[in-house]
Amino acid sequence: MDIRNKANKIRLLNFKTPQMRAFHLSWFAFHICFFGWFGIAPLMAVVRDDLGLTKTQIGNTIIASVAITVIVRLLIGVLCDRIGPRKAYTWLLCLGSIPVMGIGLADSFETFLLARLAIGAIGASFVITQYHTSIMFAPNVVGTANATSAGWGNLGGGTTQILMPLVFSGVMMLGVNEAFGWRLAMVVPGIVLFLAGLAYYFLAQDAPDGNFEDLRARGELPPAKGEHGMKEGLTTAVKDIRVWALFIVYAACFGVELTINNIAAIYFFDNFDLTLATAGMIAGLFGLMNIFARTLGGIFSDLFARNGGLKGRVRWLFIAMLCEGIALMFFSQMHVLALAIGIMLVFSLFVQMAEGATFGIVPFVNKKALGAVAGIVGAGGNAGAVAAGFLFRSETLTYQQGLFFLGVAVIVASLCALLVRFSPETEAEEDAAYQDAVGNQPSAALSLR
Repeated sequence: MDIRNKANKIRLLNFKTPQMRAFHLSWFAFHICFFGWFGIAPLMAVVRDDLGLTKTQIGNTIIASVAITVIVRLLIGVLCDRIGPRKAYTWLLCLGSIPVMGIGLADSFETFLLARLAIGAIGASFVITQYHTSIMFAPNVVGTANATSAGWGNLGGGTTQILMPLVFSGVMMLGVNEAFGWRLAMVVPGIVLFLAGLAYYFLAQDAPDGNFEDLRARGELPPAKGEHGMKEGLTTAVKDIRVWALFIVYAACFGVELTINNIAAIYFFDNFDLTLATAGMIAGLFGLMNIFARTLGGIFSDLFARNGGLKGRVRWLFIAMLCEGIALMFFSQMHVLALAIGIMLVFSLFVQMAEGATFGIVPFVNKKALGAVAGIVGAGGNAGAVAAGFLFRSETLTYQQGLFFLGVAVIVASLCALLVRFSPETEAEEDAAYQDAVGNQPSAALSLR
């Protein structure tokens, strides 16, 4: 996909250009999606008592919340190639708001499980966010743009842990009981999701020079058929071993983050004898690291590319993944609250930098099938969360043991990063494009102007 007039600088306080509007709208939409996707997680102690859920049943709902996202992410990537990220995001946000508000109607484990399964589709928003920034920004800043938009979106995993208990407390002040309070609290993120969908439709555009239908009408973008069709793009991506290597890598970083988002509050609540609000605040610190950690992963990816090209991006991904696995193993062994929090923050730093490093590579794997590649790799994150979920539904494994085994798996998965290689022609072409983009900008790639 040959998109012209990509931005070679990120001007954070500029809302006028289509590139920066897409940047801000995409990260904000993804951020809001976390409120719907994981809004129930910090309230699970209340839900557990209300619905009488066992540990195994809670584990099954965790798996359900991320399982359906695997399929939807695969579909949403190729859908972006066809209808554009603007319409794809609008439909996802508006339709996704329905099960978020509807989860309050659950009165049994089965209905609660189905609601969490339906809500999981919202997680596909990540693929649209990465797709949109990938076609809006030049090679010299695309790693930073992807990492920052996704990181600020993932930040919703932290703010959700902090704000949803406060929303729940505010609802309780109306005089309702806890059983009705958690249900009413989930209406709030549902409404916000619907409004965000409308905002995306009216304020964003697909590419720097217009929406996809306009570009195709002007002959500036090939029709979504033939070699540029959904089926062909998906087939090409599926046959590329690099795509599946990144699938496994992303399963071991974003999949781990999703798992921690689901269990962190109840983990600290049960293991350190904390209140629900305090456990939510501590769990929120893990997600709040996204305000800068994933951006650092993208910045380092772009910096490694300056001297090492695409090989440099791959080397940085391997380093970040290896450090993530080691930090997770240490976190699993912490029994003192202060040490657990400190190591959790170190682990959070590397897991999110690894995510940024992964999508610092994705835009260069296959530009003709960008949506399919982004969709498959993005789906890997949720596939990893599903696999990890089985560790935490077992009645025979403690959470600490599950986290330790997960850390070992991350270290093994880090080796897959080394399977991502590019031809000499591709490396030369991307290095020239990188240097050209750098040559066309007079100052730092990331600024507030």
